[in-house]
Amino acid sequence: MNNYLSILKTVFAAATFNQTLRSATPVALAAIGGSMTEHAGIMNIGMDGMILMGAFFGVYGSFLMNSGWLGLLLAILLGVLIGLLFALFVVKFHSDEFIIGCALNTFAVGLTGFLSKAIFGANGAKNLPALPKVNLPILKDIPFVGDVLRDLPLFFYITIIFVVLLWLFVYKTPYGFWLRASGEKPDTLRTAGISPERMKWIASLLCGIFCGISGAYLSLCNLSGVFAENMSNSRGYVAFACVIFGAANPAKAYVAALMFGFFDAIGLRLQSYVSSDLTAIIPYAITVIMMVYVVVRTTQKRKHAHRRLAKTS
Repeated sequence: MNNYLSILKTVFAAATFNQTLRSATPVALAAIGGSMTEHAGIMNIGMDGMILMGAFFGVYGSFLMNSGWLGLLLAILLGVLIGLLFALFVVKFHSDEFIIGCALNTFAVGLTGFLSKAIFGANGAKNLPALPKVNLPILKDIPFVGDVLRDLPLFFYITIIFVVLLWLFVYKTPYGFWLRASGEKPDTLRTAGISPERMKWIASLLCGIFCGISGAYLSLCNLSGVFAENMSNSRGYVAFACVIFGAANPAKAYVAALMFGFFDAIGLRLQSYVSSDLTAIIPYAITVIMMVYVVVRTTQKRKHAHRRLAKTS
């Protein structure tokens, strides 16, 4: 009985929720970027590779220029380049986005692994200049809340601002309407004099930028200036699942990322009670359940729609 109470205290401790916010943020950043391409009718399965390259080049920029902020800038520039390259193949050359995404993921693993060993040696990059952490004066002294928000990276708060801004962009601006129309009704949008291809380029560019920021957050915030091979650890696929679960709504995708972060934090916190091999699969198992839920829900909606159509006819 005491063991169960100890587990419950561990699961619902302030440190668990603090780790939840840390783990959720890189996934959320990639997910809100993936929401842009999803609205534009592009299935971007290559986000994991984008995150991984953002993580490496963020650290590499920090190493070259001795600044975490300049490392972040290099990761953003890399994200711009990868986003444009992805759009070149998918939008311009009409290549299959699934194949291009898988190729991008494979290329990222090989490229970052090779460059990491060539530049930093077998042990990878460690203890390089990172991005700052903050403690908000008003909140840090509040019981429990102060512990949850203690020493969070500045980019955690910036991510929340990004979520709000992108939600406003998608649902409250003409460009957001055009972006959604480019994926849902491209011919109608073209008739109105707006190029759907241009909106798809913009969506891919935004996705690349946010995945680059996600990778830089992972290496320069979560791990404080550390890069290890394949450190994205399938977060791009989880971010894609969050996009689908949240119906490409940036706010809902952020909530889905928080769910992943919570179960990831639980897995880390329970390693003293359960084998780490078992706890490591918890967040990914939850992600699979999320996807199954979406598929079942979509199937049920289609059945209801067919029944309504049959009754009216």
